[in-house]
Amino acid sequence: MKQKTMGLLVCLLMILILPGCQEEIPKKELVRPVWAMKVGDAASMAGRWFPGRAKATQEVDLSFRVTGPLITRPIGVGDEVKKDQTLARIDPRDFETNLRNVQGQLSRVQAALKRAKADFDRVSRIRKQDPGAVSEAMVDRKREAVGRSKAEIKSLTAAVEAARDQVIYTYLKAPFDGTVVAIYVENFEHVQAKQPITRIIDHSKIEMIVNVPESLIIYADDVTKVRIRFDNFTNREFSGQIKEIGREASQKTRTYPVTVIMDQPEDIKILPGMAGQASGEVQRSEKSRQQRIEVPIGAVFTPHTEKQNYVWVIDDQAKSVTRRAVAIGELTETGIVIVDGLKAGEWIALAGVHSLREGQQVRILQQTSEEVPQ
Repeated sequence: MKQKTMGLLVCLLMILILPGCQEEIPKKELVRPVWAMKVGDAASMAGRWFPGRAKATQEVDLSFRVTGPLITRPIGVGDEVKKDQTLARIDPRDFETNLRNVQGQLSRVQAALKRAKADFDRVSRIRKQDPGAVSEAMVDRKREAVGRSKAEIKSLTAAVEAARDQVIYTYLKAPFDGTVVAIYVENFEHVQAKQPITRIIDHSKIEMIVNVPESLIIYADDVTKVRIRFDNFTNREFSGQIKEIGREASQKTRTYPVTVIMDQPEDIKILPGMAGQASGEVQRSEKSRQQRIEVPIGAVFTPHTEKQNYVWVIDDQAKSVTRRAVAIGELTETGIVIVDGLKAGEWIALAGVHSLREGQQVRILQQTSEEVPQ
């Protein structure tokens, strides 16, 4: 019995002692994904090609503003049309009849107004000459009759204009010079108001929307010339210019839409939907402008205990972050200017700056990634 008791005590002691003899297993630090950007410069903007897709300068689906049966549709897909050219027409007879009816009503009320004015003038003259011959109440009734006729004329004049517009709306006309690319109805078909009838595009000029990273969008205003290439014409390069610069970044990609525009070449035709690329040449006359660095406002932070501004700089080799003091300048439409403390080519964190710590291991999320930390 004593031997069994001793054996149990020995086993219990071994259980308690052995864990203490084991080496402590180090905890593996989790690598945090960080939404980041690479600080750019003007040279980076000039040397980049941004993908895009061609689109027509103007494109529209046309429809009637009235309902009725088509009586003519003299166009086909691929036809070139001129501004104000008739593309289709609805049978106008019902609308023309309605116009004649309201015009007739207006003529009758105009005649009634003429009689009412004559009556009012007559009784007013009699009352002035002999106050007892005509009562004041009769004068008031004649005056009211004139007022009613004037009100009816005003209403019917508006009705005539509306009816005349209805007749005009039976014509469907081209709003600009262009090409018919689709027809949605057949001739003699009964169509509804706002039902798409045809689609025309104007590709006398070609547009392309490209997405520029927020690290480079500051230099878009300095682009003096745009070069454009298309995958279908690899041996050609076309000149264009910036038409519009978007001022709001995509929440997923953190890029800004920039619209470039070019003339349609005479010897070939660029069609909407063709894939291509665009690159901008940046004006380099202002050295200080070329060295200016701008970052999103959210990348700059100030600790509660300090007055100094900082950013988190990412070592893309060691994959770790380091806090760095920066001097800031003015606010812009796309971010804040960094006067000192950063240089082109460095990576900085854009999100979660208040929860990072010195030396923390991170994984850079590219700007085109849809994985955006909150």
